[in-house]
Amino acid sequence: MSDRKIAVITDSGTDIPQEVAERYGVYVLPLIVQYSDKAYRDRVDITPADVYSRLSQEVPTTSLPTPEQIVELFDRVVADGYDTAVVVTLSGGLSGTHNAIRLMAEEYPALDVYLLDTKNIGIGAGFSSIVAAEQIHEGKLLEEILSAVRASIESTKIFFSLKTLEYLRKGGRIGLVTGIIGNVLNLKPIISCNDDGIYYNVKVARGEKQSLKELLRLAKEYAAQFSSYNVAVCDGDAPEEADFLLKTIRENFPKAKNIYHTHVSPALVVHTGPGLIGIGIQGILKA
Repeated sequence: MSDRKIAVITDSGTDIPQEVAERYGVYVLPLIVQYSDKAYRDRVDITPADVYSRLSQEVPTTSLPTPEQIVELFDRVVADGYDTAVVVTLSGGLSGTHNAIRLMAEEYPALDVYLLDTKNIGIGAGFSSIVAAEQIHEGKLLEEILSAVRASIESTKIFFSLKTLEYLRKGGRIGLVTGIIGNVLNLKPIISCNDDGIYYNVKVARGEKQSLKELLRLAKEYAAQFSSYNVAVCDGDAPEEADFLLKTIRENFPKAKNIYHTHVSPALVVHTGPGLIGIGIQGILKA
């Protein structure tokens, strides 16, 4: 049993389900959604539905949590009796959040901070936050916790498709994704994060049905290397597609330990637009 009192901190771009965060007491640092008139804290002051409903009037921008907001969260963690924090973030290749937390942690001696970059996005990053929380709940030592999170990072993959690349381009998050989604050809790239945490094309499918089939095929192929795994359906205002994937996964992924239905956070919605649908797979490695 560790004599440390260890907290888990993650950012809202990891899309950790709220019920899981509440169950384990995970601290979630909100990213910022910036409209012309006001800044909103991701999932605190604004919901995904709010962003979708306003996209036709204004496409907002996103920004990092401010230094003051990061320090305020550290203060709360310390006030709650913790001396150590395992911080799990979305990809440093897609956001400056990881680096912003690192800079503040270096100037904050009251908390021993261990920072891990998942090189992933959404629940692809959130899976590793959940592992950290579960390990702490089980009373594991710090090194065991860090080792388990690093292993989770290496055994997690997310695949998703978008209705349009317009928002990725506008937000400068296009990464290595190439090609045009055409209305005539109806081409839809299947996107994932590479080893550097940058978006890239895995495959191009033609049409909605084919893209869903391809998402399932890629997820099943990735999951096959593990004796058991967790699965998440990532829903960016695509409820019918999400229901179809959830039903198919329940029927065709017998080794799934947990199946989550996650909704894309407001800050990520800004860069993906409506209609994102995806599947995250986290291989469960035996200790």
